[in-house]
Amino acid sequence: MLAIRTDHLTKDFAVGIWRKRPYRALDDLSLDVSVGEVFGFLGPNGAGKTTTLKLLMQLIFPTAGRAEILARPVGDLAMKRRIGYLPESPSFYDYLTAEELLRYFAGLFGYKGQERDARVARLLDEVGIGKERRLQLRRFSKGMLQRVGIAQALINDPEVVFLDEPLSGLDPLGRRDARNLILRLRDQGATVFFSSHVLSDAETLCSRVAILAAGRLVACGRIADIHAFQVHGWELVVSSLSPSLLESLKQRLGKITPISDARYALELPLEAAPERLLDELIRNGAKLVSLTPMRQTLEDFFVERVARETHPRVVDL
Repeated sequence: MLAIRTDHLTKDFAVGIWRKRPYRALDDLSLDVSVGEVFGFLGPNGAGKTTTLKLLMQLIFPTAGRAEILARPVGDLAMKRRIGYLPESPSFYDYLTAEELLRYFAGLFGYKGQERDARVARLLDEVGIGKERRLQLRRFSKGMLQRVGIAQALINDPEVVFLDEPLSGLDPLGRRDARNLILRLRDQGATVFFSSHVLSDAETLCSRVAILAAGRLVACGRIADIHAFQVHGWELVVSSLSPSLLESLKQRLGKITPISDARYALELPLEAAPERLLDELIRNGAKLVSLTPMRQTLEDFFVERVARETHPRVVDL
């Protein structure tokens, strides 16, 4: 069963003052997301990520195409009780406390009394809001508001969670906690669909990713299966190189980068045998620090593909 499906989803906005023209923010997006996976929806600012999420939440309506969540149309009310959503910049009534806000959202889903209070307390604990839960939200930092926003998205134990830039504004501890929470949701069988332009988060969390540029889908699949991410060379970091050995290596290898007085990074092409060079280095007194396969990172791929899709998306009438 699919958790999310979009079929040629397209959205145009009218731009201009005197003579309005349609601007295509999302162009013919077709995606399938399976139940139980963490799916990363990546792209630079303005790529169409938030537009897609708003279409899935039916906050705006498509120009063309359709979408389903849990095999139901996005407008189905019964389905909406089974999902959670964190917008990119959550805005709450800031004279409420975190506890009062979550009690309100829990009440919308029919939770009452001790069950509601226990659910609120558990979620605030999970997102790392301690004694501050009794402070008014206007006293919260952006990172603390983001934590509260994540908690409200989970108040109904959703089967599918949509998170728009969920790690934005969080400090390193908050980012770690949010990543761990996303992985716990996955382990509990929930589907997590999150947008981000922080590519390392996707590499850490996602089973599959989609990359959006200028409203168009430019790549989709498991990171390990995307051809651009295959190994294209080797990096050896070594120490204790003698001057004569270092000079010999400079004549044979394409690139040697000094890291410190005692360490060097050696780059080898894919067809080279790192074992042979490593044996030579050790026989001459050098010490291996690390041996790492080199591959195009998600960030390299992202920059390369986005660079091809930077033209404006104004649709001819």
